[in-house]
Amino acid sequence: MTALEKATGDVVFKFEPFVLHVLCQELQDAQLLHSVAIDSGFRNSGITVGKGGKIMMAVRSTHCLEVPLSHEGKLMVSEEYIEFLIHVANQKMEENA
Repeated sequence: MTALEKATGDVVFKFEPFVLHVLCQELQDAQLLHSVAIDSGFRNSGITVGKGGKIMMAVRSTHCLEVPLSHEGKLMVSEEYIEFLIHVANQKMEENA
């Protein structure tokens, strides 16, 4: 709260979930891993094939959280709401495990 009170610009509370990048030798390997990731609840997962043929599988969850707290130095939310956001972010962190 002390840092928020001193802020002069915009402040955003942000939680970013687990991300795993796996370099795969074959497209079939990436497809299998993608199926396992999706079936395990990591719905934002995907496969990327680069220009040089590099096959990258990214395992990503949907547990994102991004909330503005202040704008131009003015606090837009209560301390109680910030405590709630921290609780929600901590729950998401446990879900990552």
